[in-house]
Amino acid sequence: MFLKKLLLNEEEIPKKWYNILPDLPEQLPPPINPQTREPIKPEQLEPLFAKELIMQEMSNERWIDIPNEVREVYRMWRPTPLYRATGLERALKTPAKIYYKYEGVSPPGSHKPNTAVAQAYYNMKEGTERLTTETGAGQWGSALAFACAMFSLKITVYMVKISYNQKPYRKVLMESWGAEVIPSPSERTESGRKMLENFPNSSGSLGIAISEAIEDAVKNEKTKYSLGSVLNHVLMHQTIIGLEAKKQLEQVDEYPDTIIGCIGGGSSFSGIFWPYYYDKVSGKAPKETKLIAVESTACPSVTKGYYVYDHGDTARLTPMLKMHTLGHTFVPPPIHAGGLRYHGMAPTLCLLNKHGMVEARAYNQIDVFNAAALFTRVEGIVPAPEPAHAIKAVIDEALRCKRKDEEKTLLFLLCGHGYFDMKAYEDYFNGKLKPYNYPKEKVDKCIQKLTELYPWLKNEITP
Repeated sequence: MFLKKLLLNEEEIPKKWYNILPDLPEQLPPPINPQTREPIKPEQLEPLFAKELIMQEMSNERWIDIPNEVREVYRMWRPTPLYRATGLERALKTPAKIYYKYEGVSPPGSHKPNTAVAQAYYNMKEGTERLTTETGAGQWGSALAFACAMFSLKITVYMVKISYNQKPYRKVLMESWGAEVIPSPSERTESGRKMLENFPNSSGSLGIAISEAIEDAVKNEKTKYSLGSVLNHVLMHQTIIGLEAKKQLEQVDEYPDTIIGCIGGGSSFSGIFWPYYYDKVSGKAPKETKLIAVESTACPSVTKGYYVYDHGDTARLTPMLKMHTLGHTFVPPPIHAGGLRYHGMAPTLCLLNKHGMVEARAYNQIDVFNAAALFTRVEGIVPAPEPAHAIKAVIDEALRCKRKDEEKTLLFLLCGHGYFDMKAYEDYFNGKLKPYNYPKEKVDKCIQKLTELYPWLKNEITP
């Protein structure tokens, strides 16, 4: 009889992270200074990040050692289980085999501590006393609060105001680990005050919260900034997910035909697909694997955004990154998938999408919650709204296999549980949620503002 849960023992926790940079189809466009258009030098990032993280961000080493101190904390919840979704298979009557890697067993309930623990450790080693960060739905803020508690660091979290109000228990969870949590935009920073002056009722955005967290970090001694997605070192730390998943599927002699994950900034999906991408480029893959990244129609960075250099934050305190973007002035509608409300996307993922190696899809939140409700009934786990987008794509792929009578193996990442998202589910069950498709005209207006700031971008914009 098939065992639904596939486990590894503690000794099988990976000892190295995989770095995709040396294996990309072309060199990744570097972060640049918008005035000089020159690549940012490593030392220019030191006011923000720990030196070791900067080295990892720009490293061309394929494999990076995971410190023993980090692996010790990982042992609290890793290796995470991989399940076969037999209940979902039966409900869909599909010949497809569906597997999911479940990161909701971590103390904060998501994949985010995989990088949070590493970032807190490196900062502690270099003498940092406090970290600042932003958070959307609260998953990243919770993860970094947990990690800082593990290494005795103070932490200030700027939480997007709409999520601060929608998800009060995420705030309580962060405070339980000793975090100071501030709704963003706030009166705490110059960038927050400016936003409130222009938009007193602003519901906030990740771009605004990033500006506040960065400003706080650079203005205070022994304080650094920590980011939960987008950047190379962050995504690299997440590859422990895919490396474990490969070992688990090997136990049952399986290899995925399709890998699916949600994308807000790109960290969770990259964490599961990067190791399989390495198989592909190194000639080790036994079959061709399709990669599907799923975003929200309310924040369609890849499916409607432009591939162009842009700032990662609203106040333009960050260097510019070449990525799919809706424009740094984008303020998202108050959908419940708070972790998918970022205007940009991981540059590595954008580059792979440009080369046709990653397919991007977008779904509205009604279709997503329909999928989440079905998954909950047949699998028992309540998914967070973010990975529920991946579940919707999995269902579509499984039904396609049914129509074509194809026995494909589907793997997706359930990157967190939804037990702090009951308000979202309550609104869904009471018919209060609305499907929302962010208009292309609004995207164009945001990009127009970007090119007015930087006229040299007009010739570089790629839809």
